[in-house]
Amino acid sequence: MRSSIGLGLIIAAIAALVLFGEQESIAGFRPDQFASVAALTAIGLVVIGTVVPHYRGRWLKAVEALAFWAAMLLMLVALYSYRDTVTGIGARLFSELAPGTTETAEGGEVSVTRRMNGEFIVKGQVNGTGARFIFDTGASAVVLTPETAAAAGIDPAKLVYSEVIVTANGRTMAAGATIDRLSIGGLVERRVRALVAKPGTLFENLLGMSFLNRLASYEVRRDRLIMRGLVPAAPKSPRTEAAR
Repeated sequence: MRSSIGLGLIIAAIAALVLFGEQESIAGFRPDQFASVAALTAIGLVVIGTVVPHYRGRWLKAVEALAFWAAMLLMLVALYSYRDTVTGIGARLFSELAPGTTETAEGGEVSVTRRMNGEFIVKGQVNGTGARFIFDTGASAVVLTPETAAAAGIDPAKLVYSEVIVTANGRTMAAGATIDRLSIGGLVERRVRALVAKPGTLFENLLGMSFLNRLASYEVRRDRLIMRGLVPAAPKSPRTEAAR
């Protein structure tokens, strides 16, 4: 009986929303509040109508079952209410488990989640070889470690280290080079100016301005780095670049 009442309440609530949804209030509630109250009431009636007959004569078990379903309902409401926070926490945890994973959205935006230490680690490819970068707007150019350069076909032994750069370990020398193809997610740039750090002085690649300046835009929105190319990236979501 209560299940039928719950179903009838849902139908009545839908009819009320169709008829009065454009008004500011329905029975003293905003339309969205009215829909929530009606849905919760209907769910409660359906649960009671299902549990009570099943546990007739075993009221303690019935109370336990009702308490369980009430707790489940409250948990679902809480998850929905704080869905943005839960999504953000999940993204942060994923970024720690798989740092640098990029996602290419339908519109061509490439995004990556900030790590808990505050850095953006970005996975990409240098001349077809997997590489991991630190997003660094303070670097005037893309900076490669000698190991990444060698893997990408740039011989560090043949370079002239005549340019001064500042790293976390202090000032050091670097050599100019050109990356034939640099890709981050669905963003691809060719003939990108780069620097190769002197061996033993840099242990992370830097994604600097010689790449970032070629983009249509880039921004940090909360804990997400979002990059957009002048030519829209391939619309694949999600797309992951695997680093070596």
